[in-house]
Amino acid sequence: MLKKILGAAMGGIAAASAARPYELPLFPLGTVLFPQGILPLKIFEQRYMDMAKSCLKNQAPFGVCLIHEGSEVGSPAVPESVGTLARIEDWDMAQLGVLQVRASGGSRFRVLATRVLDNGLIIGTVEDIEDDAPTHGAEFAECRAFLELVLRKIGSDRHHGDARLDDPSWVSFRITEILPISPRIKQKMLELTDARMRLEVVHRVLKEQRLLS
Repeated sequence: MLKKILGAAMGGIAAASAARPYELPLFPLGTVLFPQGILPLKIFEQRYMDMAKSCLKNQAPFGVCLIHEGSEVGSPAVPESVGTLARIEDWDMAQLGVLQVRASGGSRFRVLATRVLDNGLIIGTVEDIEDDAPTHGAEFAECRAFLELVLRKIGSDRHHGDARLDDPSWVSFRITEILPISPRIKQKMLELTDARMRLEVVHRVLKEQRLLS
């Protein structure tokens, strides 16, 4: 049922881009990073070590994409066509050869083309996706109240910056992060450009999981 809802939603929403294309190093992963989300990473492959060092030196972002085909290590994976900008907020190398970073999610982007460097790093030609329109439906109040209760229990370590409980997009992204749904479904939620539609989906899931009365 959830796949059918998302399929219909995706079919009725046009992709929106706001800026000219630019190049960005891509990090395909088995997880989805949402805007204002937090992503801890253990980096040990040389291509990503070099990428992280360059990003730190130049205070530049990299792109996180869910893997469409392939794996996180070894040969370059095929990334999904929509990802999220990531910036390194903190890093440590307690173990030699393993870089631990804490990255935060920024805006979303669409991958237009990719090329692979000699070291295996994927460089994407991407364009930014506009933020969701600030609209919400009847489900927003219940979703917000649910998230507020959750945040009281888990704290603020799961998101970057201050809580934005009045922002429908922020609420829908935070709930999607913690829902027990597959990365593929989370990817579809990331791709939605309508906060109201995303809230309708998470509200339905919360009802089905009996997390809302």
